[in-house]
Formats: sequence, C-alpha cells, structure tokens
Amino acid sequence: MSTQQYITLSQLTAHIQGAIKNAFSRQSSWVVADITSHSFYPAKGYHYFDLVEKDPRTHQLTAKISAAAWGNGSNRIRDFEATTGQRFGNDMHVLIQVQVEYHAVYGLKLSLLDIDPSYTIGQLEQQKQATLQRLVTECGDIVQQVADGYLTRNKRLSLTAVLQKIAVISSPSSAGYQDFMHTLQANAHGYIFHTDNFFTTVQGEANAAQVCAQLQAVEDANKQYDAVVIIRGGGAQTDLLLFDQYQLGKAVAGFPIPVITGIGHHKNETITDMMAHTATKTPTRAAELIIAHNRQFEDALISTQKQLIIRLQQSVSGKQQQLSALNNAIINRSRDIVIRQKESLIRYRQLLPQQARHLLLKQRNGMIQLSGQVLSKPKQLTASRLQDLSYLRQNIHAFSRKLLQQQQQKLQHHETVVRIMSPTALLQKGFALVYHQGKLITNASALQPGEDITVQMADASVQATIQSINKEGNESNNGNESHI
Repeated sequence: MSTQQYITLSQLTAHIQGAIKNAFSRQSSWVVADITSHSFYPAKGYHYFDLVEKDPRTHQLTAKISAAAWGNGSNRIRDFEATTGQRFGNDMHVLIQVQVEYHAVYGLKLSLLDIDPSYTIGQLEQQKQATLQRLVTECGDIVQQVADGYLTRNKRLSLTAVLQKIAVISSPSSAGYQDFMHTLQANAHGYIFHTDNFFTTVQGEANAAQVCAQLQAVEDANKQYDAVVIIRGGGAQTDLLLFDQYQLGKAVAGFPIPVITGIGHHKNETITDMMAHTATKTPTRAAELIIAHNRQFEDALISTQKQLIIRLQQSVSGKQQQLSALNNAIINRSRDIVIRQKESLIRYRQLLPQQARHLLLKQRNGMIQLSGQVLSKPKQLTASRLQDLSYLRQNIHAFSRKLLQQQQQKLQHHETVVRIMSPTALLQKGFALVYHQGKLITNASALQPGEDITVQMADASVQATIQSINKEGNESNNGNESHI
C-alpha cells in the first residue's frame, strides 16, 4: 500500500493563519453590514455577532461572516450607544472598522476595532425623515409641515383650564409610570387627579400596534378625558424606535384628545413627540407639566380674586369719599336752608301784623258796603215780587177763561159724536142688533143653524131661529142673507 504525503490539520490551519496574517497584517477595513445573532456578556464585556449583507432586491444573503468585539472594540460600542441613543444589537445597519483574524480552533472571523455612530445616526434619521414625509404626504388633513416643525390636529386642540381626568398609557412595571403617579399624587398643592390606566408594552418596534390599540380603547371608553399621557421610563434607548413608527405617529396626530408624552429621553425627539399636543422629556416632567398647568389656572383665579378685591376696595373707598362729600354738602345746604328760612320767618313775622291790619281794614270796609246793600235790598225785592204776583194773577184769569172755552168746545163736539153714534140713532136708520144668549153678536162665526137669536130693531125686538147661515162671498148668495 502506498503512503500519500500529508500534513496535520494544525499545520494546515497554521499555514492558513500565516497566509491570512501575511495578507491582512496591520490592515483594517471599514465595512457596511447588518448585525444578526448578537449576544453580549456584560461580565467580560464581550460581543459576539454575525455581519451579513443582503441583496436589496431579493433580500437573499450575499455574504456572511462572524465577528466579535472586546477590549477597546467593546468600549467603542459603548461610546456608540451613548452617542446614538441606540443599543447595539440585531437588525442594525452599521459602518464598522474590522480586522481579519484566523484562529486554528474558532476559524475565520472579524474583530471590531471601531464603529461610526454618525453613519447609524444618519440611517435612523433618514428613516425618521422618510416617515415624517409620509405623514405629511398621506395624512395632509391632520399633519402639516410648518416653519418651526409640524402642526397636527392634536396640537390644535385646546387644553382644558384644569387637567384632572387623565388616561395613562404605559407599561404596568415601568419605573416611569411609578414616578408619574407619585409626582401627581404627592403634589404640593393638594390637587386631586382621576387617572385610568391603559397598560401595554411600550418598547420594541413591533409593539407600536399595541399602543395604537390602547389609544383606540381610550377613545372607545366614551369618557370626557382632559388629556392622554403616554409614558415610557427606563429600558434601552433602542426602544425609542417604537415611537418613530408611522402608524403610531398618525394615531397621535389625529387623536381627538390632547396627548402629552413623557417617553423618557433627553437627546432625541421622536415622531410621536412631534405629533403630540405637548412633549416632555420624562414621565416626571409630564406630571409636573400637568400640575403647573393647573397651578397656572389657580394663580389666574387668585390674581383675579386679588384684582377683584382691590377694585372692590377702591370702589368702596371711592363711594365712601362720595358719601362723605355728599354728607358735607347736605349739611352745608341744610344749614343754608335753615338760615334762609329763619330770615324768611323774621320777615314774615314783621310783615304779618301789617298785612293783618290791612286785611282787617279791607274786610271792615267790605262789611260796611254789604250791610248797606242788605238794608236796601229787601224793599226792592218785595216791590219786585209784588209786581210779579200781579202779572201772574192777570195771566191766570186770562188763561183760565181761554181754557174753559176750549174744554166746552171739546165737550160739545164729543156730545155730537156720541149722539150720532148711539145705538138708538143707528136703529132708527134701519140697522138692527142681534143678540144670542144675551150677548151682542158681531159676526156669524159664533152662530150655528137651529140656535135662537134676538133681533133688536128701533121699535121692537124679534125672536128668531137660525135656519141656515150664508157667509158673505158665498156663490149662492151675493149678500148678507140669513134664513130664519
């Protein structure tokens, strides 16, 4: 059996190591790649991860290699996280400086020497700007770009004078939530707040939909909330990516209740902050903002109260001065009136005796004239009345004679009429009177055939019996004719 020439595996790996060392000795390269399979060991400060590159069209892997960072490389990663506010981890697109290394046991790998935070910041900022542009383009009715930022429908809402009924969206285990509630409840002014909790996960890009669902739950609660507070406290800085998501930014921009954010970051401003009514840096600041807003209202009330008191005092003081001036004027006028009245009384006291004497003298003269008239009047009146009586007696005699003559003429006229119209005169002219049962009959309607009647004539009365009655106008008899 022939024996082939061979070398040991260690010899081969040593040869590979030597070749790689000779080819890449003291060389480093800046590489753009995505991070996957990341793991970190805090005790040692070691990072292990894979660097991958994907086809932008098919998203298929085109390259992959293991990498690690320790020592100075681990320190550079820590600086990177502090600068960008993002945690070094999976799915991050980075620009890193690496050195090619080969180990006989662990194989080929890249060692991280440095990482460029400005590249990552630029990538994140590009994504953020693209999301903002999408909001402006697709949601123009609720988001508009203005000179100093973005104007949203939520920003246009007015905060109520007092913020008391508050919906809180937060993680139940969040330290920021505890800080927020403690700050509200322990406020130095004794304000009372009514909060409803809408707990959810507030970290991780994929959880933006859960936050949106809680916003919808706040709206569906049909309560008159004064504000909605979104809180995130603690956790990694990469969790801020949740608040840069399009769907959450859109939900906050068009939300019908003012949204206050306290996401817990000091450097970056998220899209949610830009879309919200008011943004604060931390949950504690959000609580302090609410307290300060209510304090502002209370201060305004106190200021109004003080101004009202001052104006009332000024008004009372002015009215008191007016009353004092009016009192003095009344006293002075009263004194003047009393003095004038006293002077008038003195004048009247002097004039009264003179006027009384003049009046008495005038009345005395009038009485003298009246007494002379009274003494002469009866004689004249008696003579006038006697003359009137004489005239009246003469008139009575004349009128009496005339009246008697008139009455005598009327009596003679009536006597003539009575004589002409008397029954005796009528009977002598050929008329007759018909009596039935002692009563004078004037028409035939009261008579019946067979009844007895008495016919009175001028020289005698005749008893007769009615045979038939023919009334005036009957065809068989054209006159007043009776058969007796």
